[in-house]
Order: sequence, then structure tokens, then C-alpha cells
Amino acid sequence: MASKRIARSSIDWAKMAESVPESQKAMYNQFKAKSDGYIRKALSYPEQPSPINWEHYRKSLTNPAMVDAFKKQYEALKVPYPEDKVSSQIDAQEAEAKKEITKFIQESRGRIENYKAELGKLGQMIPFEHMTLEDFFEAFPEKALNPENPKSFWPHTEEDTLEFKEKKLRESRDEHH
Repeated sequence: MASKRIARSSIDWAKMAESVPESQKAMYNQFKAKSDGYIRKALSYPEQPSPINWEHYRKSLTNPAMVDAFKKQYEALKVPYPEDKVSSQIDAQEAEAKKEITKFIQESRGRIENYKAELGKLGQMIPFEHMTLEDFFEAFPEKALNPENPKSFWPHTEEDTLEFKEKKLRESRDEHH
């Protein structure tokens, strides 16, 4: 019975070893050695306990009725194997995790394709050190300075915006006229 339980819940140590980081290999090896020791110990026990020699005790003890009472109680004793209440929950969690992993892998593949396409575009561009401001504006309109769309530039104070400077210029012209 012990070997059936152990065989059913055995661990794929090779697969687990692949996912262990180098910094934790020593702890992994200790854990595996301890687990192997427990398995060897469990497998060293017989499937069924050795039968009790009741006749030997009847002859050795002065009260054979006591041996018969013990035998009756021993045979009536049934230790139930614990009911498995969590395997279904673990299987459900595993199935959910597999779905999430599959979804993540698909999304990652999509991102990889987008990055490859972006890398292809970058590879076909003029090198940055050879670009003019106009070339940069054509390649990256969202990142380039656009004089038609005034934005603030560092240090991002109101006085440094193009709108503020134009307003001040108009005011100074109006004062001189």
C-alpha cells in the first residue's frame, strides 16, 4: 500500500531541477535527499504488517482470555485511510494556472512580434547620429519637438512656454505703440 501511494504522488525531479535557480541548488539537493530518505524508509516497510502470533502469547501469559480479548479488539480495529478532500481543488487551481500561463504566452508572442516589427523599422532607419531634426520628426512625430504645437520644454514653467513668450512679445509691442 505504501508503494502505491508513493508511486501515485511521485515527483518529476528532473523537471523540477530545471526550474531551480543556481543560487538555490544546494537547498534543492538537500530537499531531494531528505525526500529520498523518507521514500526509502516508507518502501522498507512491508505492504501488510506482519501477523501477530496469538498462540505464542496464549502460551506465554497466565490469562489466555486476556489474549483473546486483545485479539478480538485488534481485529475489530480498522484505521481508515484519510479521505482525499483537496486533490480536486489542487487540480482546479492547476487548470486555472495553465489557462493563465497559456494566455500569457500568447500575449507575449504577440508582444514579441510587435517588437520584431519595431526592430525591423528601426533597422531600416537612418542611424540617429546621421539624422537631422526633420528626419527625427518624420520618424518619431510623438517624441520630436513640433513648433506648430507649442509645448512647454524643460524646466516646464509657465514663463518657458511658447505661448507665454508670444503673449509677452505682443504686450511689449502694445506698450510701445
